Amino acid sequence: MAPASIYEQILQFANRANPYPLYKELRKTPVARQEDGSYVVSTYREIVALLHDPRVSSDRRNLNEPPAEVIPSSFIGIDPPDHDRLRRIAMNRFGPPHSPHTIDNMRGELQKIIIELVDGIADRTQADVVDDIAYPYPVTVICRLLGVPREDEPKFHVWAEEIVEVLGPGEGDPEERNKRRQNALVGLAGYLGTLAEAHRKNPGPDILSGLVTYDGPEKPMTDIEVITTASLLLIAGHETTVNLITNGMLTLLRNPDILERLRKEPELAIHIVEELLRFEPPVHFIPQRVAIDDITIAGVTIPKGANVILAVASGSRDPAHVRDPDRFDPDRPYIQHLGFGGGIHACFGAPLARLEAQMALREMANRLVNPHLVTDPPPYRSSATLRGPRHLHITYDDVLPHTPNA
Repeated sequence: MAPASIYEQILQFANRANPYPLYKELRKTPVARQEDGSYVVSTYREIVALLHDPRVSSDRRNLNEPPAEVIPSSFIGIDPPDHDRLRRIAMNRFGPPHSPHTIDNMRGELQKIIIELVDGIADRTQADVVDDIAYPYPVTVICRLLGVPREDEPKFHVWAEEIVEVLGPGEGDPEERNKRRQNALVGLAGYLGTLAEAHRKNPGPDILSGLVTYDGPEKPMTDIEVITTASLLLIAGHETTVNLITNGMLTLLRNPDILERLRKEPELAIHIVEELLRFEPPVHFIPQRVAIDDITIAGVTIPKGANVILAVASGSRDPAHVRDPDRFDPDRPYIQHLGFGGGIHACFGAPLARLEAQMALREMANRLVNPHLVTDPPPYRSSATLRGPRHLHITYDDVLPHTPNA
């Protein structure tokens, strides 16, 4: 048996806690062909070029061997013009131009939620940042935004967890991984389809109601388009933010001087989150790309129909792009990263994720007295694409009361 390639080693769970030395090796070949015919792109300049290249499709049906799908892709997995229409409708109640103040108007509610969650660990001296803070926070927020009952979390958690764990590249048989993903998507689709019909009969101010009652200039979404869009917003609206908050607290505890500065300089949270998105991002790969024409980049020709995998976490640590890339430094004069992707598929939930992470890290920094990691490195989730700790156990001496305007 041939030895595992650098990319295959990155996918191995044994390297989940610290894949960055392997990314350094991977960047020595900016565009690396794999045994299965896919091409892994690992350097910043080349990734940015491909994110904006119209010859790179997001529609997996353009693959030489497209995967079998029971549930069609959401708009993140299709190309213009359908992508543009669905994204515009989804944005109708979420952001500009129709709802430009949605996120900013949520500041008070977001603050209330995170205060209550930190209050919830005040009667003890040990907590799991994931289970107690980083997971319930964005789940509560996206449920309220989307119009999903918070009490239904046990229902959709199992499906969301399965979809995330088998998303993109990883260990195991690709066909089996796709089958597991499709089964979970079917379960989630059934749940959201029933919920969408209830919102159609009794609409409210939430996003799901907006999808099913849309009457603007665009062609309205079909029932399946509503379901796939709602599935995307529900999962992407919390899973990546869980990792961002958890990775953030892990990094701050490894850098106690910066944690102490955050207590004294609340606005530092903005720079900390941007540097986290570069240094320890929640998304490591964008795997759903296909060349729809021959593309020559970095001296390599990617043939039409080939799968293109963008190693965005590697690109954000490319020394050709950023000085001293393996050092966590929120004081960098200009922090540029690939943490939210780029091009037409750039994450439109980025403003909300940023705000949630800033508030969560600031609240924990201000209120936890003498926090320490119980285990370093912590146990990680199996996904190589959405990478983050499964648990982050910490100890602390006390939890201070919330201080307004801190």
